[in-house]
Amino acid sequence: MIQIFNHFIHKNLLKILLIAYGLAIFFPQFGVAIKNLSFFRLQWTSSNEINFSLPLVMLSFLLLNAGLSVKISNLKKVLLFPGPLMIGLVSNFLIPLGFTFAFAFLGKMFWHEPDEIQNVLVGLAIIASMPIAGSSTAWAQSSGGNPALVLGLVVASTLFSPLLSPLVLKSIAYITAGDYSEDLHELANQGTSAFLTASIVVPSLIGIGLRTLMTEKHWESAGPGLKMANLLNLILLNYSNASVALPTAFSNWDADFLAMIALTTTLLCSTSFFAGWSISKLMKFKHPERVALTYALGMSNNGTGLVLASSALSDHPLVMLPIIFYNLGQQIIAGVFNSKISENSSPAEAPKNGSGSHPN
Repeated sequence: MIQIFNHFIHKNLLKILLIAYGLAIFFPQFGVAIKNLSFFRLQWTSSNEINFSLPLVMLSFLLLNAGLSVKISNLKKVLLFPGPLMIGLVSNFLIPLGFTFAFAFLGKMFWHEPDEIQNVLVGLAIIASMPIAGSSTAWAQSSGGNPALVLGLVVASTLFSPLLSPLVLKSIAYITAGDYSEDLHELANQGTSAFLTASIVVPSLIGIGLRTLMTEKHWESAGPGLKMANLLNLILLNYSNASVALPTAFSNWDADFLAMIALTTTLLCSTSFFAGWSISKLMKFKHPERVALTYALGMSNNGTGLVLASSALSDHPLVMLPIIFYNLGQQIIAGVFNSKISENSSPAEAPKNGSGSHPN
């Protein structure tokens, strides 16, 4: 029964995701309640605090499940042959940064409202500075990607974020103006490593540790149930994020401005997905690694980005719109990519039981 349910969700994931977004527009109350449910806060300095909320727990479950799907032998392969990992990290840094500089040049030339360009630039700066999204692990597993590689990319980009995120924010601050530039410099000096460690690194390591204690028989028994929980968790997390994001987007209705943001963020996200697939194909990576790299490059941890923007940039609320649009867009593009992979996957490319390429 669980296998049938998993097959149905996997086959119709994009449609279900779009329905979830529709519910978020017309019935956002439950999603907002999920977003606002907090269990406790941990604060050890005046400027460092972690809010252990339900969304944080849900995100942590995605990473825990990803860790559970990783065999130590496959993780060793990723570390012993780190080419895909290094290419992913470098590309995840350079692609959105290069895109943002190109947007700044073209936007200032052709867009009629300079202040709107500044808002979008700051939003793109936050997107570019964030590590790879934890939800990319669930999408990669659903599409038969290499879970060890995508989890390695998520964790590595998170561990390097205290160094890379301020570098990205300060670089883009130099092509913004006035108060927007000052805000980016201030944001670059805020610490987010504790939040990212709590939500990403720790549950990933716990999942990998638990997997080492499981026999193959235990994994074969627990795998389908974990996959079902992972898919439902992913859908509910997207509904909750959309319940907060979509009303905000529509409350600031400016047709041409919203159209420009939608086009820009969709182009950035599509470029990142396409780059992941093209680079891995050019490097002749195998199908599981190609899928993992594609999701990793296309998906940014914008949940953290929204938290940062809402706290540090409250005087510029419109900067959240590009983050919101990218957050929704990356899930839709991931769903489209997942559908295409499912349609085009051949028996030879399908992940085998016990290979670590899929949460069986």
